[in-house]
Amino acid sequence: MEYTPRLRKQYSDEVVPALKEKFGYKNVMEIPKLTKICLSQGLGAAVADKKLVDSAVEEMTIISGQKAVPTYSKKDISNFKLRKGMPIGARVTLRGDMMYEFLDRLISVSLPRTRDFRGVSAKGDGRGNFTIGIKEQIIFPEIDIDKVKNINGMDISFVSTAKTDEEAKELLTQFGLPFKK
Repeated sequence: MEYTPRLRKQYSDEVVPALKEKFGYKNVMEIPKLTKICLSQGLGAAVADKKLVDSAVEEMTIISGQKAVPTYSKKDISNFKLRKGMPIGARVTLRGDMMYEFLDRLISVSLPRTRDFRGVSAKGDGRGNFTIGIKEQIIFPEIDIDKVKNINGMDISFVSTAKTDEEAKELLTQFGLPFKK
């Protein structure tokens, strides 16, 4: 028997019919779906300490279950002592089953562990994509708090095929992502 992530099954069984009914789609291909989740972390302090990027890549690899890659600066900025080609962050893009597994862990385990959590802010980019900011990477249970040298935040971007923010918000709400009222 082949394994399918819980949220992938939920998408086909519950989310598709709900979205079809709410927005009145005529064709199944019109129904928005999640294409990828991008996690990114910018480390301004990495200019002084190169080991910060290595630890960030390691932590993001543990969180996502997929190898993260360092990001490099594109140009020189003298005020920040930044040179072109210096490592200044980390990122990872999740698609397919890994994406659904990460979303499931984020919704059911990590977000409830956030202090004073009242939901994620509902700001999209106007084209059906949402980005949420997380202040501490230690909300993920995969991270061992004792081994964390410094607490960093990260951005999590949900990229969907939705044409409007309203459709994308409804898609993520159907998955169970708690938005602020």
